[in-house]
Amino acid sequence: MHFQGILAGLFVFILIGALHILVVKVEYHFGAHLWPLFLLLGLAGVGSSLFVEDTFFCIILAISGFLIMYTAWELIKQKERVERGWFPQNPKRNSNKRRKQ
Repeated sequence: MHFQGILAGLFVFILIGALHILVVKVEYHFGAHLWPLFLLLGLAGVGSSLFVEDTFFCIILAISGFLIMYTAWELIKQKERVERGWFPQNPKRNSNKRRKQ
């Protein structure tokens, strides 16, 4: 029996959950201005998948890269969610822009 598909699916499931939590925490503590870092990390993951010989790890790297690139987009969207009041705002960060309306 081949368990690689099940392992890849489990990995994606766990990674999506972990990245969701990471988006919330990064926006709360640092802000959304770190989105280019996630974009570059995602591109590095996808690019490195081109050079990996093992099919399973190639797939894992590519999936991770695309999910991390999507995290960059979600970080920008998270900022909007915080501005709408759907998520808590960090009171320690200077957020005069958010308070003016």
